[in-house]
Amino acid sequence: MRHDKLEKELQLLLLLSENRSYSVEQLCRKMETSKRNLYYYIEFFRDAGFKVEKYGNCYSIDRSSPFFGRLIEKISFTEEEAIVISRLLNKVKKKNAIVETLKKKMERFYDLGILAKDSLSDKDSHIISVLHDAIKHENQVVIRGYSSPHSKTRRDRLVEPFMLMDSNREVRCFEPDSGLNKTFKIVRMDDVEALSDNWAFKDRHKQMFTDAFMFSSEETTRVEMRLGQLSHDLMAEEFPRTLHNMTQEENGTWLLSLDVCSYIGIGRFVLGLFDDIEVLGDEGFKRYLKEKLDKFNGILA
Repeated sequence: MRHDKLEKELQLLLLLSENRSYSVEQLCRKMETSKRNLYYYIEFFRDAGFKVEKYGNCYSIDRSSPFFGRLIEKISFTEEEAIVISRLLNKVKKKNAIVETLKKKMERFYDLGILAKDSLSDKDSHIISVLHDAIKHENQVVIRGYSSPHSKTRRDRLVEPFMLMDSNREVRCFEPDSGLNKTFKIVRMDDVEALSDNWAFKDRHKQMFTDAFMFSSEETTRVEMRLGQLSHDLMAEEFPRTLHNMTQEENGTWLLSLDVCSYIGIGRFVLGLFDDIEVLGDEGFKRYLKEKLDKFNGILA
């Protein structure tokens, strides 16, 4: 029925407009829908004028979409008003459920994590604010006096910033001079100058992913395995981020299917509990484990 379809569209709109990106698999799971229907809804949003952003396998809706602009004018606070309200809420010392709920709502709708962290220095707050605006408006910036311990240099860098990371300690950028996506640390910057030039290489921006085992990469690989009770419990305790990727089976085992940035983290776990885990894929992961076991057997021989 049409009202059921509308409910799905509104649910997806809420998910895509949060201050984070969801993968296709996560969206399908949360909405209990197929990939085909999900792509249909996404195309509907694009046709309706929403700016749907895609980084790798993840989607989000840009808050600068015209619909949000009209909605915000009607019902929301300005960024300055939101910051003042957030700071007042943070001054409430006594634990209060309503205050905590308000804080979460403010953080979810406004970019307060970017705009107003009292622990930041004035310099870092200014830099993060400039980067945030550049990302929002898709502008290039010049990072002034960036210190690189790798090359032992301090120089200016022309970049296209597109994602703040690690609680705003880092920014992911495309650097036209090198043709590479790089992660820059805020603390190593002297200043940031916003330019009027728009992004020229948006199609070359690549998101940096961090998996449940704290390995990072521009690409991810899907691995699947069947866990026994022991391996399931230890996985849940040591790597709680994997919990939403587990599905309990009728015979008491658990099916784990998740994206990883490297075989090293998940491989270490599997090799330590190999007699309680059945690896189902991918083929590259199976080869990786076989090579490690062969090498280990060679040491013992």
